Amino acid sequence: MTQGERRIPARRTVLGAAGATVLGASALAAGTGAAQAAESRSAGAAHGHGRGYRSLPVPTVIAHRGASGYRPEHTLGSYQLALDLGAHVIEQDLVPTKDGHLVCRHENDITGTTDVADHPEFASRKTTKSVDGTSYTGWFTEDFTLAELKTLRAKERIPGTRQENTLYDGRWTVPTFEEVLRWAEDEGRRRGREIWLHVETKHPTYFRSLGLGLEERLARLLRRYGRHRANSPVFLQSFEPSSIQRLAKLVDSPGVVLLSGATSRPWDFVQAGDPRTVADLVTPKGLRWIASYAKGIGPTLDLVIPKDASGRLGDPTTLVRDAHAEGLILHPYTHRNENAFLPADFRRGTDPAAYGDSFGALKRYLETGIDGIFSDNPDTALLGAADLTGRD
Repeated sequence: MTQGERRIPARRTVLGAAGATVLGASALAAGTGAAQAAESRSAGAAHGHGRGYRSLPVPTVIAHRGASGYRPEHTLGSYQLALDLGAHVIEQDLVPTKDGHLVCRHENDITGTTDVADHPEFASRKTTKSVDGTSYTGWFTEDFTLAELKTLRAKERIPGTRQENTLYDGRWTVPTFEEVLRWAEDEGRRRGREIWLHVETKHPTYFRSLGLGLEERLARLLRRYGRHRANSPVFLQSFEPSSIQRLAKLVDSPGVVLLSGATSRPWDFVQAGDPRTVADLVTPKGLRWIASYAKGIGPTLDLVIPKDASGRLGDPTTLVRDAHAEGLILHPYTHRNENAFLPADFRRGTDPAAYGDSFGALKRYLETGIDGIFSDNPDTALLGAADLTGRD
């Protein structure tokens, strides 16, 4: 099997590939209309129509930065494809521009995700910054106005692993979060159901120190588009608990605290002198504290099933049980198909960019009882979820 053959998604993927070239993508070919209408009716019932996050299918498949296994991440093309593949929720990461607009990028460093290096007019803006204690050299969203940022084009972040995604380099601009909200409204009307979003505030303490606080800007947009209520089709997530606490005072949308490695400390804890680590937060006491202001956690998969020294999966921890005991849902991250990202016991062959036994790894993770999973390959995750629940 060639690499190209391996990457070809299912029929629905191909049908959706042309969508979202501009905001408010046109409907798919007329020949698929009847099938889509039937799908929309059944999906609308499953997705709850305003009944809140507990109405989502379990396990919930969250498209990580869109369908980023197939398209450059955080583009309207990536989001549209994820939706066409059937993902239950689409993720956005938010960073601000110099003039205070929220845009969708995984990081404020846009060196690897845009063609900024090819723009001589911005050469002088290359700089070195410390973000959350780590030094980066490149170009940063907070040094660009939205108008300037819109002159750039998005590109694949890891071309060595996802060479086929480079076909779409330059096809889309960097979307604003407001553009995504309008896109979600348009798609919701077209499909007859809510379009769920999973929205992360990136480096909120860092940006607040620059006078570019994220939470207030995000809350204003959520209110403008009616996504500020407890049953709104949106999750709000952050690696900084204080960001979720701040958002909880501004809107009623459900919050999710993201958790990285056990020995790490959230950056807001570092800045505030709070000695707690993630290991403290995943204890029953820590989870009870999170449950006082949030509805869920987004742990790294290693907190659900640790790996041994060889990189193979070990036995599950008690995190799922303990979080559920506090009424918290779990949306761990991140499932990907490539060998480079899979546990060692599910890799196949020696090519890190080749697909391994993704379904085998998914089975192990989903069997722990997690409520959902972030995936770069939502079609794969949906099939894995169907294997678990017996759905076709």
